[in-house]
Amino acid sequence: MPVADALKLTCAACGQTNRVPASRLSDAPKCGVCGSVLLDGKVAELDAATHDKVTRGDSLPVLIDYWAPWCGPCRMMAPEFAKAAQTLATEARLMKLNTEDHPQISARAGIRGIPALILYRGGREIARLAGARPADDIVAFVRQHAR
Repeated sequence: MPVADALKLTCAACGQTNRVPASRLSDAPKCGVCGSVLLDGKVAELDAATHDKVTRGDSLPVLIDYWAPWCGPCRMMAPEFAKAAQTLATEARLMKLNTEDHPQISARAGIRGIPALILYRGGREIARLAGARPADDIVAFVRQHAR
């Protein structure tokens, strides 16, 4: 597999970086270490270390939902975020980080209010969206900024 054809994807379950051929993204690629599916169209919950690996190293765009369990709008948006993850399954990875459990990450990201969506690509933030949104808005946001 040529290096140019390989995409780096971090496993949300174990934190291992995997190389996946771009032509195989729709084949439900699995982590070489733990066997978890890397692109299953589901929202993955991140810890601090995996958050940093994903946002700095993944080849596909990554949309992180910064949320908290006590936040009503966050809970209301969760099913919409999950729908967007299904729609974008091979285009982007949708993940979430609990700001209550990881306040250092939310402070470093400059989160002032939740829910907050930050889109990362190539190791940097490329766009940000505040507030609860329907799935169609989330999909449009990712497609607009991740090109």
